[in-house]
Amino acid sequence: MSIALKPTESIRCQSEYDSLARVIVCEPQYMSISEVINETQRHYAAENINRSLASAQHKEFVLALRNQGVEVVELPPDHQYPEQVFTRDIGFTIDSTVFLSTMESSIRKGEVEILKKWLISQKATMQPLPDTKIEGGDVIADRDNVFVGVSGRTSDISIQTLRNHLPEKNMMAIPFDKKYLHLDCVFNILSPRKALIYPPAFQEKELNILSKMYDTIEVSKEEQFTMGTNVLSIGNKKVFSLPVNKKVNSQLRERGYEVIEVDLSEIIKSGGSFRCCTLPLVRYAN
Repeated sequence: MSIALKPTESIRCQSEYDSLARVIVCEPQYMSISEVINETQRHYAAENINRSLASAQHKEFVLALRNQGVEVVELPPDHQYPEQVFTRDIGFTIDSTVFLSTMESSIRKGEVEILKKWLISQKATMQPLPDTKIEGGDVIADRDNVFVGVSGRTSDISIQTLRNHLPEKNMMAIPFDKKYLHLDCVFNILSPRKALIYPPAFQEKELNILSKMYDTIEVSKEEQFTMGTNVLSIGNKKVFSLPVNKKVNSQLRERGYEVIEVDLSEIIKSGGSFRCCTLPLVRYAN
């Protein structure tokens, strides 16, 4: 059964785990590793991406989302942007506003304009963040708390800018090892009390902060490489995860989560999985 959208709530997200009602994706029609921008891409650069397989896997994922009652908005793929499948990076939704990212890599800057054009067509509330450096993969919201990764893609200055736009939020800067690209590659919130984490990416201070706030499920080195933290929660303890991440999936099921396994093995060669491939617009509290 689909979730009925309220006309007055075209944009509404307060967490990573409320019931997902509307989300933006983009088919990886032109996906390739043309300019290495992270360590995962470096590993697969010679092999590169099988576009037909990547698109087929993405279509399966979109179908699975729709079967769960999620309205899926598909941005038009553009041959200029080989990383366009990772819609989470180009923006992030907090409460009733979509914040537009400022991309670090020149190969990705134009993706934001495609998102902006669609948001304008929908008369959606959006907030550009000019003169900053911030990407959505580094921003993780949980009600009044917003965690922002300090990475090679998101700067301290940009966190202060975001804090100025959201003074009512508890904005927490979370530094981590920059080789892991984005915060959601090493940390992800599943519920008000549970989160996935890859401890080696953090210093003791940040680990202590996160472990005090959440009952953390540790992800192994092997499953971090296959994006074990980068799951997508869609509400009611349902989580999209890769079949290859058997330990993560087992730990989730032991804690009462329904794990929906979809193969995105071709897409993760470029350094992102389910969370990276989705930009939620509407979530309703469970």
